[in-house]
Amino acid sequence: MARRERVVRMSVELPLWRALTGYRVLTMIYAVLLAIFGKDNHGQQRFERPWVAVAYLAFLCVWTLATLPKVRSAATCTKRFLVADLVVALTGILLTPLADVDSQSFDGPTLPSIWTAGAVLAFAIKGGWRWAAFASTFVAAANIIQRGEPSRDTYHNVLLVWVASIAIGYVVEVARASERTLARALEIEAATRERERLARDIHDSVLQVLAMVQRRGTAIGGEAAELGRLAGEQEVALRTLVSSGLVPPTRVSEDAADGAVVRTVDVDDDEGTVDGADCDLRTLLAPHAGSRTSFAEPGAPVLLPAAAARELAAAVSAALDNVRVHAGADAQAWILVEDEPDEVIVTVRDDGPGIPEGRLAQAEGEGRLGVALSIRGRLRDLGGTAELISVPGQGCEVELKVPRAPKVSRGKAGSAR
Repeated sequence: MARRERVVRMSVELPLWRALTGYRVLTMIYAVLLAIFGKDNHGQQRFERPWVAVAYLAFLCVWTLATLPKVRSAATCTKRFLVADLVVALTGILLTPLADVDSQSFDGPTLPSIWTAGAVLAFAIKGGWRWAAFASTFVAAANIIQRGEPSRDTYHNVLLVWVASIAIGYVVEVARASERTLARALEIEAATRERERLARDIHDSVLQVLAMVQRRGTAIGGEAAELGRLAGEQEVALRTLVSSGLVPPTRVSEDAADGAVVRTVDVDDDEGTVDGADCDLRTLLAPHAGSRTSFAEPGAPVLLPAAAARELAAAVSAALDNVRVHAGADAQAWILVEDEPDEVIVTVRDDGPGIPEGRLAQAEGEGRLGVALSIRGRLRDLGGTAELISVPGQGCEVELKVPRAPKVSRGKAGSAR
């Protein structure tokens, strides 16, 4: 089906890119004016080879203005551009002694001057403090080489740029983490409000009608009593589904580098998954809930790769089919989902008569491979395990474990029948 999405974007990072854009333009102008009006210690024109300075500064102006679109956001500021930008800054620093022979004898400005800091800040905003440390280290080395015999002021300026860029990179990383947390909080708030609204509407309409049909059907008796019983079962199933919190639309939180993004997307009607994204296992297991099947889930999404989630849900469905076939239509079943750091555990338990010892091996020998293929086979293909525990007269329990990074086989597992 066609997918629609609503994007909610929050970012303290975008203003930093805008500020960097302005900084690059202003410092480019400053470097040009400094070259035109700057004097050496004797009050004379700085450059012994002015053509070197003119050529470099002309290129710097063209480069700065041409690459302004590159520093508008993290998406447009690519790694290739960052490296090229840093090379432009380093080249200007190393060309300074060629244009100004006396630059090594006093702590005068380099050709790019403070424009160089913009190249380092781009690394900090794009990749955090580690990228900033990488870029500022190269700038520090270039400044020390350019000075020849660096003074204390040289080391002071180098250290200042290094520390400041790392600090800014760290602040950017903290801001990104805060944005992701805020996006997740807004997602939960929106889901909770939607669930409450739907619960009120359903309670005021559908659930009351079902309850009334159950009461009237029981009172009338006969075929109406059977209709009332079915209405009662549907009422219980609907109440379970509403209270599970799985009714709101699927929301995908992500970090788009230029801010935390929450996307509200329509899921695939047949499979309940979003193409190219992890799937919330709860959305696939919730339809099993009903008057005879209880569903217990964590409060947060249980995310697995879409293919793995579908296979695990199919294994759960096969286990429930076995409950209906072997334990009877009146048997009660329970589904429990546990979200562990390294694995996802789904337990299916029933209160049926249990499985006699040796019955599974006998069924497999007779060619009835529901447990062997539909349950254990699927979990084996995912790199997980399926453990079946049964005590005669005390029901049966199937524990399905899937690792966080499951390997999904391209082959199809057998059916439960």
